[in-house]
Amino acid sequence: MKYITYLAIGVFFGIIMFKSEAASWFRIYEMFQFGSFHMYGIIGSAVVIGIIGVQIIKYKNIKSLSGGDISLTPKNKSVTRYLAGGIIFGLGWALAGACPGPMYVLAGAGYTSILIVIFGAIVGTFLYGLIKDKLPH
Repeated sequence: MKYITYLAIGVFFGIIMFKSEAASWFRIYEMFQFGSFHMYGIIGSAVVIGIIGVQIIKYKNIKSLSGGDISLTPKNKSVTRYLAGGIIFGLGWALAGACPGPMYVLAGAGYTSILIVIFGAIVGTFLYGLIKDKLPH
């Protein structure tokens, strides 16, 4: 039953992403050109909703769907790691025209060329998994 819940949430998220044009290459390009507030509004709304959601999770000590505690442990806040990760993520986003969420939405909408990008993201994630223990903390 929980897999159906996850699937329903994913489908709902995909529909919202597609209908709000958050998966639109044109909207993403427009954002990087500072031509429209549209994507900044979507991202800003997501940040505000995320902050509120995390605060509710902390305040009410909400459990995950599987019944376990939700891990909100502090992370290593090294500026170098965030800077390097942000640059790599931003370059990939600018080159592909999509970040990870919309990549799957675009695949579901029938844009088959995005499968190349998804393959690259999976390979990149795999390579990071291989070398992450060797990176400086």
